[in-house]
Amino acid sequence: MWRGNSPGGNPGAATEGTGGELGGQGNWGLEDAPGLLARASLPIMPAWPSPLASSALTLLLGALTSLFLWYCYRLGSQDMQALEAGGRAGGVSGGPRGCSETGRPSPGSSGEPGEGLRTEGLVSRRLRAYARRYSWAGMGRVRRAAQGGPGPGGGPGVLGIQRPGLLFLPDLPSVPFVPRDAQRHDVELLESSFPAILRDFGAVSWDFSGTTPLPRGWSPPLAPGCYQLLLYQAGRCQPSNCRRCPGAYRALRGLRSFMSANTFGNAGFSVLLPGARLEGRCGPTNARVRCHLGLKIPPGCELVVGGEPQCWAEGHCLLVDDSFLHTVAHNGSPEDGPRVVFIVDLWHPNVAGAERQALDFVFAPDP
Repeated sequence: MWRGNSPGGNPGAATEGTGGELGGQGNWGLEDAPGLLARASLPIMPAWPSPLASSALTLLLGALTSLFLWYCYRLGSQDMQALEAGGRAGGVSGGPRGCSETGRPSPGSSGEPGEGLRTEGLVSRRLRAYARRYSWAGMGRVRRAAQGGPGPGGGPGVLGIQRPGLLFLPDLPSVPFVPRDAQRHDVELLESSFPAILRDFGAVSWDFSGTTPLPRGWSPPLAPGCYQLLLYQAGRCQPSNCRRCPGAYRALRGLRSFMSANTFGNAGFSVLLPGARLEGRCGPTNARVRCHLGLKIPPGCELVVGGEPQCWAEGHCLLVDDSFLHTVAHNGSPEDGPRVVFIVDLWHPNVAGAERQALDFVFAPDP
């Protein structure tokens, strides 16, 4: 057997290889190999006690799971708030603090810009879902609207007087009062239905004194002197009111541009009592045009949109872009009686068919 030399260099002097440390200077031989290998396989650092390691790992996994669940809860809560806000973006009043000629209180309307920012992410997600199901073709303006906030560059619109609260569709012609020819078919149909719609109002009208219980179908006043009865509210048909107003419902069914399938679409009677005034506010989007059919227009009534004054006429329609700042007033005497108009939300004539389909999908009424 071969032996290594001793430290002193004397042949024959030997020690057992397993007696020294690995890498020591003792002599060793081939029979010492198993021991050396056993020592080499020992861990350099001592092992962490397994019970302590399991406990720490469990705590870490629990903390990560709790953090993930909290994040999912916050994300879901924000989505639900945005969905509820989108569902409220309609009605015949549209201002943030009460009744106006532009729908129910709507998110992000003037005075509530934060609502529009909170819904922006939800609109983008719904639009992506629409594109996955159908296509991005023709979606350039809608995509920019979903990403860009409530106005051009996320700020105010034309001259600071056009401030749609929820959706600003870029590159649409913007005028406070839209020419009648832009929606000639629907305007002529509504005007020809004036007698039937006026009869329907007579059938559901009441004294509007406020001293008697609110009749069936009428919404609670959103501001003093402002009442409404809706046949469509935020894209949803109101069956009982439609049955009570067959002439008006028949006219709505014949319209080509009625915005009846998303939360921006409303139709119904709007009543303004003498002395009532609805201060300036803006509607939720510039993608719609509001058609006002005058039913009963006493003296002293005025509509100002984007700084331009106008007045209704019985049996005739006004087309209004209610995303402009607007004010409504009835300055007549109590003997003159209420001002009554039939309001219908129509698509803006320059919104293309593909864009209408996408917006109907994105702003579909809650199931």
